[in-house]
Amino acid sequence: MMALIKDMKNESDHPGHPRLVVSNNINAEGLVFAEQNSIETFAFNIEKDQDNLVFEEATLRVLEEKKIDLICLAGFMKILSENFIKSFSKPILNIHPSLLPSFRGLDTYQRALNAGCLMHGSTVHEITKKVDQGPILGQVITKIAENTTAKKMEEDLLPKEHFLYKRVLREFLEGNRRKILLIDSVSSGTSKLKDL
Repeated sequence: MMALIKDMKNESDHPGHPRLVVSNNINAEGLVFAEQNSIETFAFNIEKDQDNLVFEEATLRVLEEKKIDLICLAGFMKILSENFIKSFSKPILNIHPSLLPSFRGLDTYQRALNAGCLMHGSTVHEITKKVDQGPILGQVITKIAENTTAKKMEEDLLPKEHFLYKRVLREFLEGNRRKILLIDSVSSGTSKLKDL
């Protein structure tokens, strides 16, 4: 979220404008960052005995009131209901830490290690009612180092995820429907962009 906001605010030709940060955790660090950058926030803590639909209904009201026309999920660990997706009826983008369609769901780094994969990565995709199965907009691919851990994989992939998400968002807002593929160059440690 912070990477997307910085990119939109620092690039004068960026087609996007961050207008609202929503969280289901009133203590989320992202809320402080948003306020520091003069972006409105909406936080709604879900109590243990509350249904997620309470949060969704309150969020939908705010999104409609603020006339939000695109959602970028970032670090949001709740599955949005089919009703939310249908009611919002506008694009919702998400970043998932695997090369979809492989390893949908949680614990993707450890699952890739357990499977003996040689590569891992992240995918930016559109949200649909089927979890982690929406149209793929971009992927970043990186080699899995020998004797690594799930935690180390996550740390190494994070800056590449940020770069991918920023690029995909810009392309999406500009109306370009080409898919983005970033391949991490093992020899130089840099990412190269290839258009599919």
